[in-house]
Amino acid sequence: MTYKAITLVKRPETELTDDLLKVIDFSKPTPTDGEMLIKLSHLSLDPAMRGWMSADEKSYIPPVKLGDVMRASGIGEVVESKNENFPIGTRVMGLMGLTEYALSDGKGLNKIPKELPADAILSVIALPGITAYHGVFEVLKPEKGQTLIVTAAAGSVGSLVGQMAKNLGLTVIGVAGSEEKCQWLTEELGFDYALNYKDSNFEEQLSNAAPNGIDLFFENTGGVAQGPIFNAMNPHGRIAVCGLIAEYNKTEASPGPSWIGIIKKRLTIQGFTMPDHFHRINEYGQALGEMLEKGELKYRTHVLEGLESAPKGLNLLFNGENKGKLIIAL
Repeated sequence: MTYKAITLVKRPETELTDDLLKVIDFSKPTPTDGEMLIKLSHLSLDPAMRGWMSADEKSYIPPVKLGDVMRASGIGEVVESKNENFPIGTRVMGLMGLTEYALSDGKGLNKIPKELPADAILSVIALPGITAYHGVFEVLKPEKGQTLIVTAAAGSVGSLVGQMAKNLGLTVIGVAGSEEKCQWLTEELGFDYALNYKDSNFEEQLSNAAPNGIDLFFENTGGVAQGPIFNAMNPHGRIAVCGLIAEYNKTEASPGPSWIGIIKKRLTIQGFTMPDHFHRINEYGQALGEMLEKGELKYRTHVLEGLESAPKGLNLLFNGENKGKLIIAL
């Protein structure tokens, strides 16, 4: 029996092109002692995958090697097992790759309840949720009454960041790239303001939304919104740099804000990535599950069908055409 997986065969220079990834047939492996075979049911497409394709050995996580299955988060069920900790029927989540089947010894996998819907897990309890949770509570450390702004606010991470902040009593401003997304943020998620960074009067809108300045900035994109937001920061403000999706496909990075502003405003700026905090996944997952159960977090998904949809699906993240958490159903 064979199964399909997607391998990385070429590294991107700028844009994500169709020749970077290749669908390959593999023979289904047989588990040996301590191993198990997992049948994937759902895969997650995330902006971080762009960085994993690069050749940067000094990044926070080693790049995917050419010829290897492309790294990706997913959910699956154990169908064969020689590992007593993961009997047949166990549902698991982890970085198993863009593949229909995965062989594992259990390292890096988390068991998940069968009753939880896959879309809720991948949208809230998996990487988007734990990223949002860590950035809000451990990096920004918000206080009631403050003003928080988040870029890529309609994305899987940004939408959760804004809702967490609202639930803590903050004024929340979301920045997105379409009127439909902005409308969803205010009407469905309860953001106080949603601004389209493509509008010619974006800076004026920002000033009107935050007349007393911005205390907390959750940065996901870089790009044209970054400068005006930086200039609107209040003294002793905090900035969590989670992603710069507008920069990932460029050969040279755009100039950033002036360090003079950091000094004058005594800003705290911290970049973070989740591999540093994977030891807290169970803790964060429990907190996120409780929020979800209480109805404190809403989400929406953009589901693609079939493994072959992954390469083109990744580009949706970078042209802003996805509406919600990008998931592949196998």
